[in-house]
Amino acid sequence: MNEVPRNRRLLEFGTTVFSSMSALARETGSIDLGQGLPDTGGPPLLLEAAAAAVRAGRGGQYPPDIGVPELRGAVARHRERHHGIRYDPEEEVLVTAGATEAIAAAMLGLLNAGDEVVMLEPYYDSYAACIALAGAKRVPVTMRPPDFRLDVPALRRAVTPRTRLLLINSPHNPTGAVLSRAELGEIAAIAREHDLVVVTDEVYEHLLHDDAEHVPLATLPGMRERTVSICSAGKTFSVTGWRIGWVFAEPGLLGAVRAAKQFLTFVAPGPFQHALADVLDVLPDSYYRTLRTDLQRKRDLLSAGLEAAGLTVYRPRGAYFVTADIGARDGMAFCRELPAACGVVAIPSAVFYDDKAAGRSLVRFAFCKRDEVLTAAVDRLRSLRHRVRAGG
Repeated sequence: MNEVPRNRRLLEFGTTVFSSMSALARETGSIDLGQGLPDTGGPPLLLEAAAAAVRAGRGGQYPPDIGVPELRGAVARHRERHHGIRYDPEEEVLVTAGATEAIAAAMLGLLNAGDEVVMLEPYYDSYAACIALAGAKRVPVTMRPPDFRLDVPALRRAVTPRTRLLLINSPHNPTGAVLSRAELGEIAAIAREHDLVVVTDEVYEHLLHDDAEHVPLATLPGMRERTVSICSAGKTFSVTGWRIGWVFAEPGLLGAVRAAKQFLTFVAPGPFQHALADVLDVLPDSYYRTLRTDLQRKRDLLSAGLEAAGLTVYRPRGAYFVTADIGARDGMAFCRELPAACGVVAIPSAVFYDDKAAGRSLVRFAFCKRDEVLTAAVDRLRSLRHRVRAGG
């Protein structure tokens, strides 16, 4: 074979940065603050429910492609309990193999070749690949430090007659920005004015800090019927390997997403669906309050360590990543050298940008780790101070 056939739409995408940096952490024995990979198990009640489901043979065979009815009902009640918006579990809820599959299914199910997707930059790298697979074009709108606020005029300018949908992520990965009600109102106004669908990635809905509030876009006037909302269990319950996500949308939009989803993984893991269904209704609100308190403490621990290392830190209001500015240095080179320099792995934020100059000096660190791991990382990072000062 002279040349391996490749899908041209994927030629710009190599191995995902998360895989390559995690491999580097393993090879060098470094502390991995790159991938958003919690190092603790989920709540014991949830883990016990999963074990019980496996032992009882619940979900050992193919569950319904739309998701087991018990979980669809549980996530619908969860949505209403926490955000006051009601969905019919029979017609408006779809269970997916994680939020990443939900994003892929939404792009493949809702887009046609030549359509444009306006989205926030920096962005989760899967967005770009999924848009490309659909034959569509991404149109990023850059969020800039220190606050990474939404640039509403730029968002308006980005919309053209070819725009099909808006892709919105809040709480935001990688910056940790949380869109305000006023910013969401601007997004809603643009969507209504141009008759656009909005896909919202809300996987960090419960991971909030300080006084931040997560407002689902679908709760705003006129938005329920044009919003596809994506959530997941992985981030909220520290079970990223379970690959259980879900989608909320009115029946027409959900049907389009489901039409694509059925030809991807077909179904999500059955026993884990049953475990979540058993626990979502009974897990107390104190779980979410404790999660918020613990993550905010971890954020502050890592942020203080990065500041002590001489970096400029932009403390997030949501999610579990801290963005730091390394000044005149190139973030990609900095992250390649970091394991040898101090035994820590991070992610160069430039990989989340089309505008590489905007992300050149930014680096993302994850703080979804045990306190002792973060403390060890902070101790190692202190050795960077003289390098940062010297620009070397």
